[in-house]
Amino acid sequence: MATARRSKAKTTVTPAWAFRQQGDRCLSLDFGDKISVETGLQCLAAASVLRDALLPGVTDVVPSYTAVAVHFLPDPQSDGKVGAFDGLCARITELLGNGLPQVAASSREIDIPVCYGGRHGPDLADVARAVGMTEDEVIALHTAPGSMVFTLGFAPGLPYIGVHDAALNLPRRAVPRTAVAQGSVAIANRQTTIYPNVLPGGWHILGATPLILFDASRARPALLMPGDRVRFVPISEQDFDRIALEPEARP
Repeated sequence: MATARRSKAKTTVTPAWAFRQQGDRCLSLDFGDKISVETGLQCLAAASVLRDALLPGVTDVVPSYTAVAVHFLPDPQSDGKVGAFDGLCARITELLGNGLPQVAASSREIDIPVCYGGRHGPDLADVARAVGMTEDEVIALHTAPGSMVFTLGFAPGLPYIGVHDAALNLPRRAVPRTAVAQGSVAIANRQTTIYPNVLPGGWHILGATPLILFDASRARPALLMPGDRVRFVPISEQDFDRIALEPEARP
């Protein structure tokens, strides 16, 4: 069962960024081009500030690994301060100019139980051979502390988690699967994803979690959110089956 902990608040930072126009209804706020926890946290902090500002004309704010997409509706009646690309850039610069809160302070720490290998992890042996390690060594790298949810995408509740040890920098499978089982925990390019339902996918499946990643009937449908710290915890097949049969054990 997932458990969550929270850490204390920290100070503010003032990172560098650049604007990039994405058509007439979106701008990208770029914080660099390399995936890292520091850059990911800057994106999350900027997204939080922009959402809280409730800028007129802005319809959505979406953080990712290295950028924040700001979607907006151009308003022909606008005075130019909000809605148009240049005006929106100026307003964002004003909002972020005094620094960003370090969201690592309030990020949840979530334990995700994973049954590795066997029927739940059909690619574990192949991954171990590809990286020149034993299966236990691959699991040890994957369960090492420091993983974070950078963003959600592709399907409701599907997280992109990283950044793992460089030894796990494997490309995606040459031939994707047309159907990956719900709960599958898979890696590619030093990242992990967890499939919230049956989906096509080309990542290497190391194991599976019995937890439900997305349930629209819950008050908080997605189990994981950007900024969450994740710790993968190995469990046995018996534990997997037990948790899967106990709804009260699910978040």
